[in-house]
Amino acid sequence: MKPNQIFIAFTLGIMLMGCSPSTRITGSWVEPAAKGKITAGRTIFLACLTRNIEVRTKLEDELAAQVAQLNIKAVKSTDYFSPDFYKKLPKEKELISRIKTSGANAILTISLIKKESESRYVPGTRSYAPFPYYGWYGGFYRYYSYWHPMFYDPGYYVVDKRYFLETNLYDLETDKLMWSAQSETVNPGSINNFVTTYPKVLVAQLVKDGLLTM
Repeated sequence: MKPNQIFIAFTLGIMLMGCSPSTRITGSWVEPAAKGKITAGRTIFLACLTRNIEVRTKLEDELAAQVAQLNIKAVKSTDYFSPDFYKKLPKEKELISRIKTSGANAILTISLIKKESESRYVPGTRSYAPFPYYGWYGGFYRYYSYWHPMFYDPGYYVVDKRYFLETNLYDLETDKLMWSAQSETVNPGSINNFVTTYPKVLVAQLVKDGLLTM
């Protein structure tokens, strides 16, 4: 591959990685008795379970904004607990007691369960173009030399990054799981790209499954 082709391939790869991420729910489960339980006026405690404070802050901020559109209040763990609180695993009663004082009725957790990287080959874009009829009489080499540039149009490789997340919704009073979903995000590119798409997909699924009511 020529240097200029390598540069083009690299640039295209970067452009693809910078595109809007693709997020989809791969599966969800709901406790039938929990449908319609999170209505307007209720409060959800948001807990993004990651050490990355930037991800946790931005994701919880955007999720809070999304549920606010349904008149549901959100308490963010980033506002409620100091970073030092997570350094040592708190006892169960201490943790639940602290969360209950926030006035929350349910806890929504988000965690990364798997991350994958996969190389994908993108083929070249040249297509077949028939040679003019008179050219067939120019001999093999003339025919070969005409077609040679079109025999092989080098493609390029891109690395797809896939993130698999699990989201759980717990009833704070009974400590029972009400809803769970797994999702796949491909090529988020940046934290900002991810936090602008994932919360919308997540809240839409919660509404679809009957947990949140509009």
